[in-house]
Amino acid sequence: MRFSKALVYFVLVAAFGLEANSQTIQINRDNKTIAISTTDEATTVADIAAITVGFEIFGPDSQSTYADAGKLSQAVLDALHKAGVGDKSIESSAQGLQRNTEFDEKATSDQRAKRQFVFRQSWEVSSTPKTAAEVIRIAIAAGANQSGAIEWRLSDRKSLQAKAAEAALVKARAVESHMAEGLNAKLGALIYASNETPNARIYFARPAMAGGGGGGESAGVAGEVFAPALEIRPQTVREEATVYAVFAIE
Repeated sequence: MRFSKALVYFVLVAAFGLEANSQTIQINRDNKTIAISTTDEATTVADIAAITVGFEIFGPDSQSTYADAGKLSQAVLDALHKAGVGDKSIESSAQGLQRNTEFDEKATSDQRAKRQFVFRQSWEVSSTPKTAAEVIRIAIAAGANQSGAIEWRLSDRKSLQAKAAEAALVKARAVESHMAEGLNAKLGALIYASNETPNARIYFARPAMAGGGGGGESAGVAGEVFAPALEIRPQTVREEATVYAVFAIE
């Protein structure tokens, strides 16, 4: 099914959220129209992996815990930098020192004394899906024992929004064409189109060890080599658009 340039224009206006010129659609004998609201979606594979990299460390007092956390923090960032991850791809998410209130019921008094304070720090590291597994491996090897969650994103979301709006408009024309046939009329030109704010549907992934390894937190040790490697596949990003379209009938 081919569409005119005017139709493509309406699709792009709807996809990018531009306000249509305010107008009132007059429905009378001189202006016969058919109006419908349809929803459709467009999908593609995510091209950005936003990886959570972080650690949790315990200590007997606030000063030593903070000092150890500072060394570990630098070790993790240094490892990422050496692997080619730039500063622009690393954003701080959270960090904080607090007194530990959670202890194992079987912990001895000596074990409790060594875990009086806890420091947690995390970053969001952006990479390509292809390099996500290596980023996680390197971070954990440097001591980032709270790492691995991934939020999948799309760099060109507006393009996917446009495809969703276009698909909804194509669907609207097909439905209204059948409606016109039922009225023994011929579907005419598109005279108005708008869409609601698109809803993004982005799926998340938590990696599991390849070869049947269980999930959960990994207690990383600086310099440790992890095997087998993580098997990570990018997930699907969906954009949904609802279009209100008014066509003339002849």
